[in-house]
Amino acid sequence: QLQLVESGGGSVQPGGSLRLSCAASGTILSIRYMGWYRQAPGKQRELVETIRGSANYADSEKDRFTISRDNAKNSVALQMNNLTPEDTAVYYCNLETSSGTQYWGQGTQVTVSS
Repeated sequence: QLQLVESGGGSVQPGGSLRLSCAASGTILSIRYMGWYRQAPGKQRELVETIRGSANYADSEKDRFTISRDNAKNSVALQMNNLTPEDTAVYYCNLETSSGTQYWGQGTQVTVSS
């Protein structure tokens, strides 16, 4: 059974930075994507960033965020800079296999407030 374990959430002031990490363990045959989603209170879960199977870095749609991946460790990280209160949410690690099966981490809370 594949499991995703996240770490790195916490509280930070506006303008601060956090780095989230996610490690996959268990039987992993082939990964199509790894990435991050987030869900703010009262809102639907939304995509933050994903990275393809063999890439190490992905261009960020959000200039403040950079996703990276360590293929040897089956892990993915999200570096978040210049955080704003609007970034407050539970962040979830996501993995999609080549067969289309999706796995989710338990979520890690990110709180941005002064």
